Amino acid sequence: MESGFVYILECSDGTYYTGSTKDLERRIQQHQAGEGAKYTKKRLPVKLIYSEEFDRIDAAFYREKQIQSWSRKKKQALIEGRLDDLPQLSKKLFRVSDN
Repeated sequence: MESGFVYILECSDGTYYTGSTKDLERRIQQHQAGEGAKYTKKRLPVKLIYSEEFDRIDAAFYREKQIQSWSRKKKQALIEGRLDDLPQLSKKLFRVSDN
């Protein structure tokens, strides 16, 4: 099986786009040319701000789906290398009602 990458782009409006690919350089060029995803096409230019390499493309795809479900704050911690903050940012806060 081929290796793969998961990546995070920062779009011109400040939002993040997370994707996965077998060829990171080519995929970024596609995004910049407006040939990537519909989401990034409307938010050009984009900037690569994070990537991880995996031995298998299916592992990169799995990681993409995991990161896509994260909050912006958790993605920022990952991008900034604050890995120790990730577990805390995963905790959901529940509000107890006064019933």
